[in-house]
Amino acid sequence: MVYLAHACGKLRPLCRGAKVFRIPSLLRHVSITSSAKAQTRRATAVGFLKPAHLIPYTSNPTCRRRSHTLESPSSPEVLEPYSPPTTGFLSHLPASWVPYAELMRLDKPAGTIYLFFPCLFSTLLAAPLATPMASPLSVLGTSALFFSGALIMRGAGCSINDLWDRNLDPKVARTRLRPIARGALTPFNAFAFTGVQLLAGLGILLQFPPICLFYGVPSLLLVATYPLAKRVTYYPQFVLGLTFSWGAMMGFPALGVDMLAADAGAIRAAAALLYASNVAWTVLYDMIYAHMDIRDDAKAGIKSIALKHDAETKKVLTGLAVVQIGLLAGAGLATGAGPAFFIGSCGGAALTLGYMIKKVNLKSVKDCWWWFVNGCWITGGAISLGLGADYLIRYLGDEETSHKTKAEVEEGV
Repeated sequence: MVYLAHACGKLRPLCRGAKVFRIPSLLRHVSITSSAKAQTRRATAVGFLKPAHLIPYTSNPTCRRRSHTLESPSSPEVLEPYSPPTTGFLSHLPASWVPYAELMRLDKPAGTIYLFFPCLFSTLLAAPLATPMASPLSVLGTSALFFSGALIMRGAGCSINDLWDRNLDPKVARTRLRPIARGALTPFNAFAFTGVQLLAGLGILLQFPPICLFYGVPSLLLVATYPLAKRVTYYPQFVLGLTFSWGAMMGFPALGVDMLAADAGAIRAAAALLYASNVAWTVLYDMIYAHMDIRDDAKAGIKSIALKHDAETKKVLTGLAVVQIGLLAGAGLATGAGPAFFIGSCGGAALTLGYMIKKVNLKSVKDCWWWFVNGCWITGGAISLGLGADYLIRYLGDEETSHKTKAEVEEGV
């Protein structure tokens, strides 16, 4: 700090970033009574005495830029401008296509994977219940269709979200460079592109059995209204869970399992339990995601479960994990799942979620993002492996039983 003594007896900062000098000839103009000296003078780094009433100045040049980084969740002083992608898939697209790809979040596939996993879970859980039991080729084909639908519908959901949030996104550091927020796309163009995506999603839905149309269309209401939840409740993640988990019911009709039959009570219960389990999982991982924007959300008036329960987040995450695993186990019991499911899916989910909740640093944007991106593969992969193993065991057992029955019939003839 540098202070310049004036004849009027006041001291002021000389300039920013300058070296510390004291001018003895000027200091004699400062008059301080002996009684005041004892109360107001302190030793400085160079051995001079400094009146306590001085306003300190810390050297910090105004030209210094501090860009927003993953380690600094709060709004930066000077935000870096948008720069087109130079790596990855988007860097190979024509420049005019890039805003549309960004609107769909093609460069951030984690959301697509989170939307796909409930579809995969229900497909693997329903496969042994089909009559006849669904073949592995049928399961793979159905899963591929679901992935295509997840890719398109996640993009449509992001587009709808950005249209709703076009006035909020510029106020949040992480979202201010989204295509609509930065002006790369007009709301009309984004709206038209959303319509194209919804038509593509409908085309994929029509590839499933016709009954799937009646199960799938109602989910559009949730897709369209989720962004509004952030404005009226601290629990928009619950609405997101209802939306993202819809696929947990779709695998059953996709494989021809009739959930509306009179004797399908156990199947309906399994579908409901699996759906609720995925809702809890969605709230869990999106609560971690919400911690990345917690400061900016508070400033912008956006509500989230992370803001509501910031002080006890890990307790809430633990409770959600327990609920998720318990409901998942209930779905397995309802469908007669074997040990591979309970050990692989339920046990794997317990281990991976427990480790994530213990290790994630909620105050670090970088750490929250890492666990959000990789948690879907870790926990979702563990659940899928358990379900897949249980299905294959039951399928091979059914094949063996069929061969024995066929052999007995031939011997009898």
